[in-house]
Amino acid sequence: MELRVDRAKIDRCRELAEATVAPVEDFIRAHSTVSVERAVLRLLGVDGVGSDEVPVPNLIVDALAPAERAFGVTLAFGRALAETGLAPHALGEAIADGTHRLADFADTPEAAARGALQPHVDRALAQVRARRDQRSTLMERLPQQPPPLLYVIVASGNIYEDRTAAVAAAEAGAQIIAVIRSTGQSLLDFVPFGPTTEGFGGTYATQANFHIMRAALDEASEKLGRYVMLTNYASGLCMPEIAAMAAIERLDMLLNDSMYGILFRDINMKRTFIDQHFSRMLNAYSGIIINTGEDNYLTTADAVEQAPAVLASQFINEEFAHRAGMPDRQIGLGDAYEINPDLENGFLFQLAQAQLARQIFPDAPLKYMPPTKHMTGDIFKGHLIDAMFNLTSVMTRQTIHLCGMLTEAIHTPFLGDRVLSLENARYIMNTARHFGDEIVFKPGGTIERRAQDVLAGCERLLERVASMGLMDAIDAAVFADVSRHPDGGRGFDGVFARGDGYYNPFEEALRGVPA
Repeated sequence: MELRVDRAKIDRCRELAEATVAPVEDFIRAHSTVSVERAVLRLLGVDGVGSDEVPVPNLIVDALAPAERAFGVTLAFGRALAETGLAPHALGEAIADGTHRLADFADTPEAAARGALQPHVDRALAQVRARRDQRSTLMERLPQQPPPLLYVIVASGNIYEDRTAAVAAAEAGAQIIAVIRSTGQSLLDFVPFGPTTEGFGGTYATQANFHIMRAALDEASEKLGRYVMLTNYASGLCMPEIAAMAAIERLDMLLNDSMYGILFRDINMKRTFIDQHFSRMLNAYSGIIINTGEDNYLTTADAVEQAPAVLASQFINEEFAHRAGMPDRQIGLGDAYEINPDLENGFLFQLAQAQLARQIFPDAPLKYMPPTKHMTGDIFKGHLIDAMFNLTSVMTRQTIHLCGMLTEAIHTPFLGDRVLSLENARYIMNTARHFGDEIVFKPGGTIERRAQDVLAGCERLLERVASMGLMDAIDAAVFADVSRHPDGGRGFDGVFARGDGYYNPFEEALRGVPA
């Protein structure tokens, strides 16, 4: 089934998205952040915690004077590597305990620093490549069932309990497991260290937790004969660090949006734009699929009115991702089934939006989110609404499908809730697998007119954003009815201008590399 929509308008929207993102990209190239620098250290092999449980990457970057920081942490750290002969992890520990200071090696020639760094940069890139290749090999040997890929969340706060729930969900049919983060972690300007057993509303994203969950799902994959994918969140103040850890531990997907943290967590927009660029460079190289967050717009504003803004954000996210080197097959653009169920013909509007995205972004692994805003606690009605969501998803060939829970708005889902949701989705996606191939849209009908209206509204919105500039448009509450100031929000003090000699070896290595 295909909608008749104006291809010229689609092309115009992409041109406007390019015009919107280009000035922001100029700003990104001239700046870095403390979280980008910490991610570089983590890729080099620096890890662990120092006094008061402060992560070693934080201790090193925070010790740099502003004048030194302008050149990035890499050369300063490379000079110390050259003089001490220590491995990066050991050098990090020595700096953390006060045995060495980066300032003590300021006179070491830059050539020596680069020479000392290069083997560690090569090792890190080779490690990420090996993990990417390992995923490809496993997915060839243990192929998944066809999309929509069924995605469920586990999040108890205790990684060991999450591990048990994740395996049980996979055995019940889940193809993707997401470990939602503990409430507020996106606002922490550091990554906790080690396995964690306490969290509120989720489980902390740490490298140790990633490792534990990946190992459990690999074991489950072998048992089930199909690869089970793992998802976490590369957003917030530590976005680049989480992307680095995910690349090392072979996560398969990361929630990673160009504007989510700005709008919904009040993280400074300049910090977010810089961090998402480097994160996406790492994601592209590691083969990780990003999940963008347009579904969140519909939780704060009306889904019918915000449809053009959702589509505009998808175009902007696509443009940012392309500029970071991401191919379409890794850009999981988001949407949600969030129209008020009491609206007459609301299902037709949902279908129009989902099909429009599928046609505009034919090679993107679209991520479709379930109804939450209008769930009331009536589990029978909720299960029925989820069924309509499931039908829309399979009809329009969505790729990543977060299963709706019949107990949404009541409590954190029990294992039994997840099983019922998976059974609902599996039934509908089997019995209606090729329904979308068997029907056509009525020319000029409600669905087609709705899609045309959304596309026209998106074009008008992008014209406004391109003329204003993206940062000013966000300040003017163009997206999700939320206003953020360019120099406001959390993390602004972690943004800095690059000096003429700034050096980030991973950025240089990844720029222009085919994914």
